Amino acid sequence: MYKLLIRPILFLFDPEKVHYFTFSVIKFLHKIPFVPGIIRSMFQVNDKRLERTVFGITFKNPVGLAAGFDKNAVLYNELANFGFGFIEIGTITPKGQIGNPKKRLFRLKDDQGIINRMGFNNDGIEAAINNLKKNKGQVIIGGNLGKNTDTLPENYTSNYCEVFKALHPYVDYFVLNVSCPNVGSHAKLNDKGYLIELITACQQLNTQMVTERSRSKPILLKIAPDLNNIQLDEIIELIAETKIDGVIASNTSTTRDNLNASKERLSEIGNGGVSGQPIKAQSTNVIKYLADNSNKSFPIIGVGGIHSAEDALEKMNAGADLVQIYTGFIYEGPSLVKKINKAILQQQ
Repeated sequence: MYKLLIRPILFLFDPEKVHYFTFSVIKFLHKIPFVPGIIRSMFQVNDKRLERTVFGITFKNPVGLAAGFDKNAVLYNELANFGFGFIEIGTITPKGQIGNPKKRLFRLKDDQGIINRMGFNNDGIEAAINNLKKNKGQVIIGGNLGKNTDTLPENYTSNYCEVFKALHPYVDYFVLNVSCPNVGSHAKLNDKGYLIELITACQQLNTQMVTERSRSKPILLKIAPDLNNIQLDEIIELIAETKIDGVIASNTSTTRDNLNASKERLSEIGNGGVSGQPIKAQSTNVIKYLADNSNKSFPIIGVGGIHSAEDALEKMNAGADLVQIYTGFIYEGPSLVKKINKAILQQQ
């Protein structure tokens, strides 16, 4: 129904406007009596065999929603009804920021992909916390952290730490987003020495915030799919050195190779990160390299181009412990989560 009726209509309109329209529709539907229960019955797969314990957290199933969809934590309670095992909010920055100028979100229909250059648009820490205080406890929540675009390099760490400290009581795990191609001044965030400084600062803060009520929270690093083998070896060394809890592989790609979209169309779109089917193989190769060359010594969340159950299983067979979807959710609809979970059960 989604691909046949709903998607063709949605795809007639501007992607960013459709995104917010969809949010308002889902919010509205959840206010109607019995509708949340109907949605749960349609999309959730509740089976103990789907449970995964990764970096000390037990996930009811291994299929999550990637960061960037629910940036300000406004819809996670409703999205939980669609069967996700976890939902990652953000990217959250200390102060709210509008991001890059519009238009900044583009569909590549022939490629089943998206190009975005959103630029960490979000409402900031306070807005996110106000929304997270409404958490009904139905789903694991990850917090994806970033810096404000206008932050000076010497203040990058304090930006990340500010968001980390504020969100600590409200999320179950953290992601340091150091690989988004759509914000300026990222050279420093690709430097191994600086990443050790950033990770260590967050780990120290994590230890300080442990109380009787609040445990230490896992910290993950989100990396780009465009890293070469030498850079991936550095990531493996970095993880061994810092003992960070895991990796998300991967973010969007700046590579435009092998796209069906015309050169004219790509020129018209301009800069931005590619997601969806075009980066599927690239992302899977990164996962496999990290898993094989580290002797699977750390957890990996696999994301990038998952548009079918087979795509998800491919990521898991390559070495991913959990998977996330985003572009596939847009192209395939909410039934994708159920299809993946059912396929995982069939493979067991």
